[in-house]
Amino acid sequence: MVSNLKPSTPTVLASMLAAEIRTIGGKLKRRLREHGARSDLTPSQVSVLLRLEKNGSTTVSRLARAEGMRPQSMSAVVMRLEEAGLVRGAPDPTDGRQALMSLTAKCLKLLQEGRAARQDWLTATISQRLSAQEQAKLQRALELLKRLVEE
Repeated sequence: MVSNLKPSTPTVLASMLAAEIRTIGGKLKRRLREHGARSDLTPSQVSVLLRLEKNGSTTVSRLARAEGMRPQSMSAVVMRLEEAGLVRGAPDPTDGRQALMSLTAKCLKLLQEGRAARQDWLTATISQRLSAQEQAKLQRALELLKRLVEE
C-alpha cells in the first residue's frame, strides 16, 4: 500500500507512486502467470512464441536480431519449440535456403487457453474481493494508468 506519510514534494509522491505501481504490477504479473496454462517454457521460448504470434512468420535469423540473440542461440530455442510441437518451419518463398517459422495450431490453442484461464481468475478475483464501488474506483484508476502508457 502507498505509505501514509505525507510526501514532501510532488516529485517525492511521484517517486513513491512509481515504486508502488512497479511492485503491484510485478505481483499481478506473477499471479496471472500462476493461473495461466502450466508450461515448462523458458522466458526466451515464451518471448519467441509471443513475437511470432504478434508479428507472424519469420526466419530464425530475424527472430535472433529481434530478441538480441546470436543466431546459433536462437536456433537452439526454436529447435526445442519445434520438438514440443509449438512451432514449425516452412521454406521461405523468397529464399529457399531459409525456413519461415510459425506457430502451430497446438501452440495457438495453448496461448488461447492460458489467456482464458488468466482472464477467468482475474474476473473472479475482482468480483469476489471488490465491491461495486471499489470496482468503479478501479475503473477510474485504470484510466489513469492508460494515460501513463499512451504515447
